Amino acid sequence: MPFATYRDLLPFEPNLFRDVSWTGQRRIDGALASTTGSTLTSALSDFNAAAVGAGFVAILDGATLEVLDRPSATTLTVSLLRDDPAGPALPPPAQTNATLTITSFLPQIAAVHDTLLRTLGIEPADPNASPAATDITNPAALTRLEAIGALHLIFTPAAATADNQSLLWTKAGLYRDRFAALRRRLAVGVDLDGDGLPDATRRPNTLQFTRA
Repeated sequence: MPFATYRDLLPFEPNLFRDVSWTGQRRIDGALASTTGSTLTSALSDFNAAAVGAGFVAILDGATLEVLDRPSATTLTVSLLRDDPAGPALPPPAQTNATLTITSFLPQIAAVHDTLLRTLGIEPADPNASPAATDITNPAALTRLEAIGALHLIFTPAAATADNQSLLWTKAGLYRDRFAALRRRLAVGVDLDGDGLPDATRRPNTLQFTRA
């Protein structure tokens, strides 16, 4: 499972889910929904089938909302963007018969996640790998890096349909450079003996070599 969620993209790009979206990655597209307090209800949606849950981002009539939970197939617990991802919900204004769109950027986030793990000497495709992603002792340090890398992968294809002077190209280059800079500085702790404490420090900017 990636370290970054869709919510982690919002501090960098608050309008991302409103301005960039591909039909093939929309989980909910144009359904009607209403909000009361922190509860969003969409009677004709099936959030279970769409696999929408905590960490997703919902766009309701242009308003960007964090998804905190999925109490049922037709309801979500939502919040305005919080300062602290672990903080209490900030209920949005009440709305009725508003248009709901929920987009997934999982392919982009997952691609960055797998690449980072492999540069740390961890094979994400091997369920028996040792060490594994769960042995990383400071996963929060990778959240920002994954988010920045995913934004580069999101804006690059989006820019391909725009002219050379488009802001999309500027953002694609910006996030490419920021990803490279963060990757050079990051140090990741890895638990090698199962005691929950870091026994090794690995850097995603270097290749890890092992004996055959």
